[in-house]
Amino acid sequence: MKRGFYTIMSAQFFSSLADNALFVGAVQLLRTSGAPEWQQAALVPMFALFYVVLAPFVGAFADSMPKGKVMLYSNGIKIVGCLMMLFGTHPLMAYAIVGLGAAAYSPAKYGILTELLPASQLVKANGWIEGLTIASIILGVLLGGQLVSHAMASPLLALDIPLIDTGIDTAPEAAISVLIFVYVLAAWFNTRIPLTGVPMRALPTNLVTLLPDFWHCNMRLWRDRLGQISLGTTTLFWGVSGNLRYIVLAWAAAALGYTVTQASALVGVVAIGTAAGAVAASMRMRLEHAIHVLPLGIGMGLLVILLNFITNVWVAAPFLILLGGLGGFLVVPMNALLQHRGHNLMGAGRSIAVQNFNEQACILGLGFFYSFSTGMGLSAFGAITVFGMVVAGFMWIIKRWHARNCREHGAEVQHLLDIARNDNLHG
Repeated sequence: MKRGFYTIMSAQFFSSLADNALFVGAVQLLRTSGAPEWQQAALVPMFALFYVVLAPFVGAFADSMPKGKVMLYSNGIKIVGCLMMLFGTHPLMAYAIVGLGAAAYSPAKYGILTELLPASQLVKANGWIEGLTIASIILGVLLGGQLVSHAMASPLLALDIPLIDTGIDTAPEAAISVLIFVYVLAAWFNTRIPLTGVPMRALPTNLVTLLPDFWHCNMRLWRDRLGQISLGTTTLFWGVSGNLRYIVLAWAAAALGYTVTQASALVGVVAIGTAAGAVAASMRMRLEHAIHVLPLGIGMGLLVILLNFITNVWVAAPFLILLGGLGGFLVVPMNALLQHRGHNLMGAGRSIAVQNFNEQACILGLGFFYSFSTGMGLSAFGAITVFGMVVAGFMWIIKRWHARNCREHGAEVQHLLDIARNDNLHG
């Protein structure tokens, strides 16, 4: 791997670490303020909101300047969201601003991989960056859980700045103030990302013209015989995984009687499995073989439903590791294949923006459905059943979709796989 790749990984690690710790802090902030359950569940779709709204623009923005600079600006937006949450803005609104920063960050983070590395290293690079991202999820959720605990919050709140009243009086507020410095560290790494030498694409003077361009890119990827399968799989995976992060917190409270701090450890356990699966996929899978992992998605959905029958943490922990492992082994090769097809069809930034739009729209739709259902009385057990059925059912449909493509458009599918194989060998 090129030297700049490790700087990108460091920047991504600390930015994602703060994102996930902030999620736990925001949940606790809402709970301590007496907010209803549906507002806590709504944190997930609110984070996804700007991914969907700004999808036509962020890809072109990422392609218009060096991607390290885009990532730097994005972390600045996240810091603004944290400050808003600290100084009285409703947590849902402030968390949406953090999501705005993440929406701008993502096309640059993934797009720079295809600029910096050859196709032969994309699966490996995705495995490492996804594995590190998952590690940041593990540590971030654990960090957030510990920061809001009495053991860490008390000494943080005891710190006093002479002659200055910070207004930080609760454990969640203390946690958020610490996370601002983590975002600052991530921003420093952004300044060290090297230039890739890839020509920039200027933004049009009339941004409205990006809408038909984005729609064309979106439809072009959905019409590609391999792009549509990989996009469908990653869209479903992240749509469900994004919401399972909160559902596991709710399930742990209902099934095990856990607090936010205790339940955050179980979210981290899922991420451990996902990291292991991601690294295993990066070592064993080749780009042209990515399509072979589709059956794992069906198994993952069925395993989610079995979570309802677990009431012992010693059974839950290895089960959640297995569940995460299947997800990691599924998503890494499919993500690499999607990046490869998107880069060939329309360029890195635009393809990642299309991917984010679809994945975050799925998170948004499922998140609002779960939030609405929670407001209407749906239990965590019911939500897990619904989400498991959605994963298994739609992965079966995607598998059948690919089988039909092979029957009816076999030559085209084989040609695209040959391109992936050749790029993998000679990239």
